[in-house]
Amino acid sequence: MQRHWLTYALITTLFWGAWGALTGLSAERGFPDTLVYVVWALTMIPPAVVVLARAGWRLQRDRRAVIQGLSVGLLGAGGQMLLFRAVESGPAYLIFPIVSLSPGVTIALCFGLLGERTGRLGVAGIVLALCALPLFDYQPGQPAQAQALGLWFVLALIVMAAWGLQAYFLKTANNAASAESVFFYMTVSALLCIPAALWMTDFSKPIPWGWNGPGLAALIQLLNAVGALTLVYAFRHGKALVVSPLVNAGAPLLTALASMAMSGTAPGGTKLAGVALALLAALLLALQPEGDAAATPDSPQRLDPAGDGKA
Repeated sequence: MQRHWLTYALITTLFWGAWGALTGLSAERGFPDTLVYVVWALTMIPPAVVVLARAGWRLQRDRRAVIQGLSVGLLGAGGQMLLFRAVESGPAYLIFPIVSLSPGVTIALCFGLLGERTGRLGVAGIVLALCALPLFDYQPGQPAQAQALGLWFVLALIVMAAWGLQAYFLKTANNAASAESVFFYMTVSALLCIPAALWMTDFSKPIPWGWNGPGLAALIQLLNAVGALTLVYAFRHGKALVVSPLVNAGAPLLTALASMAMSGTAPGGTKLAGVALALLAALLLALQPEGDAAATPDSPQRLDPAGDGKA
């Protein structure tokens, strides 16, 4: 049986894992994160043009397709804007572990509203992935913050909810429109948020405008854009409650391994535990047998008592 969703999910994991290991290079060279966002939005254009061309330039323009596609993009881009604000006022070592739990929102929505189910291996993989995600960014021993539950905490929760909803709508959008149309509207949404990113940029500080600035950022962010495209196809062919934890745990796993290879250092105990859990989670999610089709609101797949994942 062909498992297209797994192929696309693994490609996304590979590209996002490499992107995660390299994306910090832009900030190290003084290029602001807000401008990195602008570059990323622009790098979404080439993949969108390529897939639309391969689809014969057939773009779905009905109301449902437009609303669903724009919702996916705006939830992702809007969450990124709020994340910028959160890290300005709060501790990143607490914010990112909170945000990393967004697949939990996706899983709950897809379980309750779309009727998606998986077998015992899949359930175990999902649980391990959710346990692993906060460990990649959590840094024990950091000094306590004066405003433990300030605005940053509220923003982190909103970002977590937004990105969890984004993955859910990515699944429902694929039920309403072609993958090419969904990605096109995601690109439009990303471009619409560029003015907000520019407004948030502090242009009074020195900004590299050559290779160390937008040039390097474009090469790195193209990895993110291509990964976003293959993620759309993964959600189209697979169950969101499986694809989301697989990608969200697998990509940081590859990032950690790549960072270790580049720096020649081993991670601390917490991150090492996250790596081990993510590796096991990804293996279980990949090994879980699937039914003949991804679950949809019209044809839900239920947990099989034998654990084979068949409806």
